[in-house]
Amino acid sequence: MVRARRPSPQTVAVLTALAETGADWCHGYDLCRALGLKAGTVYPILIRLAERGQVETAWETDPPRGRPARHLYRLSNAGAELARTLAASAHDGAPSPGANRFAPGTA
Repeated sequence: MVRARRPSPQTVAVLTALAETGADWCHGYDLCRALGLKAGTVYPILIRLAERGQVETAWETDPPRGRPARHLYRLSNAGAELARTLAASAHDGAPSPGANRFAPGTA
C-alpha cells in the first residue's frame, strides 16, 4: 500500500499562490518574492510539482531585450484540483497538511 505524503507548508504556499494566478503563467522569482521564500526552497518545489504533473512549465517566448528567457509556471488540472482540495480542507476546519508551521512571508 502506498501512503500519500502530506505536502509541506511551503509546497502548500506555492500551490496556493499558483492557484491565485489562475491560468496565467508566472515566474519562479515572482513566487519567491510574493511568498518570502528563498529560491533554494521554491525552485525544488516547482521541479517536484512539475515531475508529478501538478505544474506546467514553459520558457518565455519573447523575453525583454538583454535578458535571457526565463521559465514560466502554472498549475495543471491535477495541480488545480490538489490546490482546491487543500483549500477545502482548510475551510472545513480540518487541519491542512502542515498547518500553523508556515505563514507566507515569515520564512
